[in-house]
Amino acid sequence: MPIQFDEIDRHILQELQEDARISNRELASRVGLSPAPCLRRVRQLEQAGVIQKYVALLDPIALHVGVTVFVEVSLDQQTQERVEIFEKAIARREEVLECYLMSGEIDYLLRVVVPDVATYERFLKEWLARVESVAKIKANVAFRQIKYSTSLAVESTREAESAARGVSTRPQKRRRR
Repeated sequence: MPIQFDEIDRHILQELQEDARISNRELASRVGLSPAPCLRRVRQLEQAGVIQKYVALLDPIALHVGVTVFVEVSLDQQTQERVEIFEKAIARREEVLECYLMSGEIDYLLRVVVPDVATYERFLKEWLARVESVAKIKANVAFRQIKYSTSLAVESTREAESAARGVSTRPQKRRRR
C-alpha cells in the first residue's frame, strides 16, 4: 500500500534532503511543528522506509577520485543465471557507485568513479572484461559535471497533477496598475 504524505511530511523530507544534520528543534521550527510531533513524524518516515539512511556527500576531487566513467554493459545472455553472475560481481566493486538494469540496446549502465583514466583502464582490462557473462562494454568519460543532486522532488499530489498538465499551483504576483 502506498504511503500517504501530507504537506508537513513533504516539507520534512525536503528539509532533510537539504541538510540531514539539521537539529530536530530547527526542523520543527521550519515545518511549523513543535519538536516532539516533528520527531515522531521523522521516526515514522524512517520506519516506513521512506528515509532509508543519512549520509555525508564527499568531494571526489578532494579525495583524488575525480574521473567519472559511464559504462554501458551488454551480457552474452539475459538468463537469470547470467544476470546474477554479473550483478553479484558488480556489487563487490567499490569504484562502481551506481548500476542500473536498463531497457533498450544495453543491459546495464554503470557509474564508475576512479582517480584517473589509467585506473579505469586497469579496472576494465583486469576485471570488468573478465566477468563471465559480459559480452560488450562501451565507456564514456565525463569531462565535467554540470548538475548533481541527491534530492528527490517531494511534491503534493495536487502539484504533481498540475505539473503534468503544465499548470502552476504557485500563487501569482499581482500586477500593480
